[in-house]
Amino acid sequence: MVCRRLTLSGLIALVTVSSWTCNIGQAAFHFEIVVPPEVAEGPLDGRILLLVSNTDEPEPRFQRLRSLETPLIFGSDVENLIPGEPTVLDVNLLGFPIESISEIPPGEYFVQAVLNIYTTFNRADGHTVKAHMDHWEGQQWNRSPGNLYSSVKSVTIAPFSGGAVSIALTETIPPLEPVQDTNYVKHIKFKSDILSNWWGHDIDLGAVVVRPEGFDENPQARYPVVYWHGHFPRTFTGFQEEPPSQALTGAARERAEGRHSFFQDWVSGKLPRFLIVLMQHPTPFYDDSYAVNSANNGPYGDALTQELMPRVEEQFRAIGEPWARTLSGGSTGGWESLAWQVFYPDMFNGVWTFCPDPVDFRYFQLVNIYEDDNAFHPNSTWKTSAVRPWQRGTDDQVRFSQRDASHLESVLGSRGRSGDQMDIFMSVYGPVGDDGYPKLLYDKRTGEIDKSIVEYWRDNYDLRHILERDWETLGPKLVGKLHFFMGDTDTYFLEEATRLMEAFLEQTTAPYYEGSFDWGVRQPHCYSGMPEFPGQTSYQRVLPRMLEHILETAPVGADVTSWR
Repeated sequence: MVCRRLTLSGLIALVTVSSWTCNIGQAAFHFEIVVPPEVAEGPLDGRILLLVSNTDEPEPRFQRLRSLETPLIFGSDVENLIPGEPTVLDVNLLGFPIESISEIPPGEYFVQAVLNIYTTFNRADGHTVKAHMDHWEGQQWNRSPGNLYSSVKSVTIAPFSGGAVSIALTETIPPLEPVQDTNYVKHIKFKSDILSNWWGHDIDLGAVVVRPEGFDENPQARYPVVYWHGHFPRTFTGFQEEPPSQALTGAARERAEGRHSFFQDWVSGKLPRFLIVLMQHPTPFYDDSYAVNSANNGPYGDALTQELMPRVEEQFRAIGEPWARTLSGGSTGGWESLAWQVFYPDMFNGVWTFCPDPVDFRYFQLVNIYEDDNAFHPNSTWKTSAVRPWQRGTDDQVRFSQRDASHLESVLGSRGRSGDQMDIFMSVYGPVGDDGYPKLLYDKRTGEIDKSIVEYWRDNYDLRHILERDWETLGPKLVGKLHFFMGDTDTYFLEEATRLMEAFLEQTTAPYYEGSFDWGVRQPHCYSGMPEFPGQTSYQRVLPRMLEHILETAPVGADVTSWR
């Protein structure tokens, strides 16, 4: 038997793609990923992610996965990985948006691999799970300190010719530079005893606190607080102290001018003197916990309200009484802020929620979890193509389907560990599975809904259902406190659930809810009210409304002057 070896060299760094042209026994095309022994000690657990792209600008690991320009991505779990021993990624591995490396068209590509390292958690509920421990980057596998990655390499791929592409994870993502305090923006971080005991591992909480002008000069003053919910914030970026650069133009200049205008209003006293508190509570499943107690993430609601809030309010001289606490946030933060007002009605004095995640699971985006059999398409005997959309533009062009979003997450992580949107929904709203990982609402590959858990979702986290079920006791505590902002063309179809919430609240009696809904015509995610001037921020719009509300509802004898 005569065989001929073919070798193709990469353009950026040397990668050898070897194949043997033989009559028989040709090896199937595959990738081999290895952690060099000098890079890390083993054994290692985690998820290997392989990216294949037409461009190296930016690096494939930084390219947008939820876009029409997404690179190809493939993923594989590794357990007890020994450095020096290669992990084979072959044609059986699932990928996105194509499902197998055998489907990659022949050609020149840039490739890069990342190992998202997992930590073992021995939880207080008796389960042991492996997931990524956040390092204060907000569950970003491509930026998380300690994760391993390869340099970007150029290769020629010809799947039908067989052979292997070898990639070495020679680089380690370095620790993040600490964020510096300023006169107005302060940062705190501490170990949560409640969460550390539950996870069996040290878990931190933190906060970014924006102080009003005159805070140090008026040590006797105590301030109202707005708890502003949202995705993990490394710091506060809502304002900028310096005027925008003259080089900025267009929308970027308008945003910069808006942030500078906000800063000027903040320091001049034009805006009410509140403390703005952004909370940091990443979990091993996502960049934040959704701020509530849940079976899979643990008692984050308890930890935030019993540990973080008292610490912030004491250290930063908050009034510390329910009448002087308000809530806001958008998207994830929209749901969280509304949930806090509903779950802790006596603790807060109003929520201004922007584009909240689904508040009624009859429209979990566009899935009715109670009636639909499949998340990818409406009920139908014969028409079962995956037509249900998940993301769109304001022109209604669909960019991602429910199937797309689900398949991408199944590549990023198994067992609910993608660190992405649908998985945090399922880890927060759903029960624990027998294996200790979240019991998923639906199969990520087929879309089939698990009807055994929909009542659990409804009874614990469907906010419209909870309000309607408990209105007799909740209603009197929420009068005048519920304020919604939603674009009627929300990018993620969140408006439909909000319309169901509005329909319920508008028909309430004994008492009537006395709140508000602000609908943005042809406005996408995340609508927060129409600007009164170019670049106006949501802070500038709602802080005056919060001030008016707390002054109207402050108890007799409350301090409503020292902080103003």
